[in-house]
Amino acid sequence: MTEGQVFEMKCHKIAGGKAAGEVLVSADDICFYLVEPQSGRVIEKGHSLEGRSVAGKVLVFPSGKGSSVVQADGLYQLTMKGTAPKAMIIEHPETVLVASAIIMNVPLVDRVERDFYKTVMDGDHIEVNADESTVTITKTL
Repeated sequence: MTEGQVFEMKCHKIAGGKAAGEVLVSADDICFYLVEPQSGRVIEKGHSLEGRSVAGKVLVFPSGKGSSVVQADGLYQLTMKGTAPKAMIIEHPETVLVASAIIMNVPLVDRVERDFYKTVMDGDHIEVNADESTVTITKTL
């Protein structure tokens, strides 16, 4: 792969919309209640993103975790403070996160082509077009 190389892949729309930004990849499930609303910084101890901010990023992660109240409230607080992810790409959607993304107008997709997870890396630029069921990655390295 070379810098500037572009990959367009198909995905499945969950919550509509279009957003673009820098990719942040999490190896762990995310509970948005354990993300500081003022900064978007993950405060969960031992999390793969501990200390890093999800604010304005296109967040790639396995699944959500936590009860419905804390998960929905966490994403709501991030949205109200302007520190929510621009878009989310999830491997294993769950009902609470899906409903929260729809309500908060955060584009959310899943079922990205298999090569996506081998291709995408932190720092890449990605455009999520949930309405057209595509993700476009521009490699930074």
